[in-house]
Amino acid sequence: QIQLAESGGGSVEAGGSLRLSCAASGTITRHYYMGWFRQSPGKGRERVAAIDSDGNTRYADFVSGRFTISRDNTKNILYLQMLNLKPDDTAMYFCVADSSAWDGWPRGEPFGYWGQGTQVTVSS
Repeated sequence: QIQLAESGGGSVEAGGSLRLSCAASGTITRHYYMGWFRQSPGKGRERVAAIDSDGNTRYADFVSGRFTISRDNTKNILYLQMLNLKPDDTAMYFCVADSSAWDGWPRGEPFGYWGQGTQVTVSS
């Protein structure tokens, strides 16, 4: 069983920065695919960034070089550095871990692990 706990969300103005963290506990393995997804009211869940055990990364098109995903396998922590935030980035951000992936993105369902989320709010 794996537990994921996100932190680092908050309220910032447009152009601001935040760094999200996801601490993993339990039988986490460095071979898991990990990633960040987000969901805002009225929108479906969307992928943000992903990283595999070799450090290969994937980003959604809307990231446009503003976000950086990284992982510290010795501490079992996943990070998402977000720069130049925009109001459209306002959402609940979720950490996910999965032993299975599709095109480098952790599947998340049906056997993935999800955190409770951390809220990011960007004002204009």
